[in-house]
Amino acid sequence: MEITTALGLIVGFGSMIVAHIWENGWDVMAVFTLLNPSAALIVLGGTLGTMLIGFPMHEIKALPACIAVSFKKNGFEETELVNKLVKFAEKARREGLLSLESEVQSAGDPFLQKGIQLVADGLDQETIKGMLETELDFTAARHATPAAILDGLGGFAPTMGIIGTVMGLISLLGSLGGSIEAMGAGIAVAFTATLYGVWTANLVYLPLAQKLKRRSEEEMHVREIMIAGIISIQAGDNPQIVEEKLKSFLSPSHRAHVGNPKH
Repeated sequence: MEITTALGLIVGFGSMIVAHIWENGWDVMAVFTLLNPSAALIVLGGTLGTMLIGFPMHEIKALPACIAVSFKKNGFEETELVNKLVKFAEKARREGLLSLESEVQSAGDPFLQKGIQLVADGLDQETIKGMLETELDFTAARHATPAAILDGLGGFAPTMGIIGTVMGLISLLGSLGGSIEAMGAGIAVAFTATLYGVWTANLVYLPLAQKLKRRSEEEMHVREIMIAGIISIQAGDNPQIVEEKLKSFLSPSHRAHVGNPKH
């Protein structure tokens, strides 16, 4: 599990709630002053409406699964991947490219499996590179969609909050004549909608969009390592040369661990 996503949500919302309790003399019951079902309905329902208007249903349906990715660790570590590719290069050097067909299932990742299978099938370097890069481009485009949805929600949520506040003030002004205390309470409730909009935008939608973008960048980087390794293996490069080529994709701190699968 990727602990930073869950931890960030807990710390973000938790610090705001604790600060509110603190401002009210450590009165835990003050939390209930933040509850406003009508404001929540306006903000959450309004942002849901904007999502339905702006994006097709098949993209919206895929959003929960994409968000779940931000709570999981990446499947491949870079050094582990480089070590695996070097092993494939050693096998191809000893037994020929056709021998890699027996390693397809052990590759683990579908993209890597496809690349190794193409090499074992005897396709030329340009064809393999073109096929893999095309798939890489479409994967990147597909990854951009959920982040775009969340960015959109992050932009609309504060606006929905302002709309909720204006609606609350309209109701309040339409019933003037009560006590000052009642008016103050009504204004506070009205501004709760703005709070909900800003909260959800800056603690949920926009941070999750940023996390998905970062995850996509990481995955694209791993895929680029795979393509470089696959092309190098197909070209018949010495395993040591394959290793040195792939090390260029790694940070200095990770390069020292190449050749040590137990890292």
